[in-house]
Amino acid sequence: MRIEHCFFCSAPSYPGRGITFVRNDAKVFRFCKSKCHKNFKMKRNPRKVRWTKAFRKAAGKEMAIDSTLDFEKKRNVPVRYDRELVAATLTAMQRIQEIKTRREKAFYKARMAKAGVKSKAREADRLAVHRNAHLKASIEAQKAAASSSAQKIRVKAKAKSALLSTSSIKPMRSPTTIASSSHPRFLLPL
Repeated sequence: MRIEHCFFCSAPSYPGRGITFVRNDAKVFRFCKSKCHKNFKMKRNPRKVRWTKAFRKAAGKEMAIDSTLDFEKKRNVPVRYDRELVAATLTAMQRIQEIKTRREKAFYKARMAKAGVKSKAREADRLAVHRNAHLKASIEAQKAAASSSAQKIRVKAKAKSALLSTSSIKPMRSPTTIASSSHPRFLLPL
């Protein structure tokens, strides 16, 4: 019995379960559930969908480079049945699985330790801001003083521009000058 892996999310797809899609060029795609099949039909990239194995490996959340992962590769070379070879293979598979789980735990611990360092640094920054709140208050007071002086300058500038605009107004033409123009629309009876 061969356990295939889902083309989209890399989950194990057991015989008789899931969906098999065969493209026109005879390439076979196996999906573990309809969710993966629908995402494939929508042409979504598995490396950009957060719940897939491909995303987790690309984002560094799971081991991507390890010698134990090489043993999972598919081999299509038929081998003649040998009882001793099968027994040796099964013990090797168990041993490889133990090594793989140990390495995955170590990888996870290292990743969480790195995240812990980041969170501790963030917490230290937050405490520093909290301890120096008086400095923040003085900076805000300086900004408020600077903005109020800028408002006074704006008011003075508006008053000056208002004075300039009143002196530059041209007087309107009187009705006699309008009537004296030669345009027929402005001809008024006198």
